[in-house]
Amino acid sequence: MSPSISSRLSQLDLAIAANVSARHLSFVETGRSRPTSEMIVHLAEHLDVPLRDRNALLLAGGYAPAYPERGLAEPELNAVRDALRKVLAGHEPYPAVVVNRWWELVDANPGIALFTSQVNPRLLQPPVNVLRLSLHPDGMAPRIANLPQWRAHLLARLYRQAQATGDQRLTDLHDELRAYPGGESDESDKPPHATDVVVPLRYRSHQDGKEELSFISLTTILGTPMDVTVEELAIESFYPADERTAAALNPR
Repeated sequence: MSPSISSRLSQLDLAIAANVSARHLSFVETGRSRPTSEMIVHLAEHLDVPLRDRNALLLAGGYAPAYPERGLAEPELNAVRDALRKVLAGHEPYPAVVVNRWWELVDANPGIALFTSQVNPRLLQPPVNVLRLSLHPDGMAPRIANLPQWRAHLLARLYRQAQATGDQRLTDLHDELRAYPGGESDESDKPPHATDVVVPLRYRSHQDGKEELSFISLTTILGTPMDVTVEELAIESFYPADERTAAALNPR
């Protein structure tokens, strides 16, 4: 089970929540009783274990995976793919991307060119990792006005995700990004602006640095997923954090 989730519940709490005998649950935990596949799925649901990890638990228990992992291009996911593209199109002219579990770019709208137009082309070779693109010194980092603050936010978020999932790829990505420059600055210990209600992305859209745009980000996931691929998709969308940014992206 996911350590970060299961550690929040005592064995008795889990037994009560899952309507399972505490004695039976103890036998399962100690290996004295072999759980059925239904019991594994039942407990995983109450622990909010991701579908990928539920499949791993089933395999470890000697059972077949219960949740498919289809490619996004497969016909069964046509409705999901179409819905994602409608969301991306509806968000224009503001930037928005679809990413997978490892922060790899799955799709994007034309607004994302605001962030990618001046980065090193090699960072745009598939698979594009949007966190690497953000913090790499040849990526967006030189134009992020509040880089220490934004970097700390992304690294903390990635660290929590890696800890929650136990995914070594995410841990390796965190270690890589943490080694990039940009964390040390006189600005790093300053509190956010008094008007900030979330951590903003302050981005210099031109090389001369004269125009600074400010964004807030929003993460959207698909509800009631029953497919591993679908569960691991997220839309990262950026909205203007002030009127000046809104006006710059919506010229009249």
